[in-house]
Amino acid sequence: MMGAHHAACGAAAWVAATTRIEVHPALLIPGLPESVTLGLGLLDVSPVGVVTGALVTAGAALLPDADHHNATIAHSLPPLSNLLCAGIGTISGGHRRGTHSLLGVACFVAVAFISGLWTVDTVDFGTVYPGAGVLTVLLVSFAAKALKIIPDGMRRSPWAVGLTAGAFVTAFAPEEQFWFPLAVGIGVVVHILGDMLTTGGCNPVYPFRLRRPRNLAKLPVVAQVWRPNGNIAVPVLGNAGSVREWCLLVPVSLYAIGGIGWAVSRINDGGTVVAHASGLG
Repeated sequence: MMGAHHAACGAAAWVAATTRIEVHPALLIPGLPESVTLGLGLLDVSPVGVVTGALVTAGAALLPDADHHNATIAHSLPPLSNLLCAGIGTISGGHRRGTHSLLGVACFVAVAFISGLWTVDTVDFGTVYPGAGVLTVLLVSFAAKALKIIPDGMRRSPWAVGLTAGAFVTAFAPEEQFWFPLAVGIGVVVHILGDMLTTGGCNPVYPFRLRRPRNLAKLPVVAQVWRPNGNIAVPVLGNAGSVREWCLLVPVSLYAIGGIGWAVSRINDGGTVVAHASGLG
């Protein structure tokens, strides 16, 4: 799956988990259902938590590709990103291995959790979160590059976008303590699931390799899903960047953008966005 699509899926997953929006499509097109609920609303977070979480999750959805020297994330913040990806690729055993497994999810979430524990009490801003802020600089910069928020020619702009978001998170992090490691975890898991929907697949139990029995290789479906190298793939999207991938990601991206915009419009309302999902249209 392409980098921008990973980022969009990450943002959409966070929006779906933290909002529940009632829309009325029949007001626009007669014959459609009168009311449709979008989002699961599983997590009660503030509108600020929805917005910042979506940005962080979009960046975290690029983290597994830090094992590849030519991925979107590797070119996002040169030279730091190049050095970072080279090191991670060596440690994780190469592309679509360690960082694309349950072990990788645990490592990324652990780093996010430990970073979130670093707090400093200040007079003007109360408790601030410098650890989450530093990681947010990187994650939001990755997302800014992948989502084409700025032109590629403005190579330093991802830093500007990331630093702005990092400063905001440091001073005004959402009150929900769990939000940062959870956002990172959701982003990484969404990335792995996205790659498993392409022909290459992933090995979720790396460093263990689940070898496919030879007698099953003759079964067409099993041969496609269980790759000879131990990767698991359900290739409904085909190869990365396929038409099928674009058909899926256009509505996903629109949903993510709409959910973030909806949350922004309710920042001054207070409370949680789930509680304020009174309806649109």
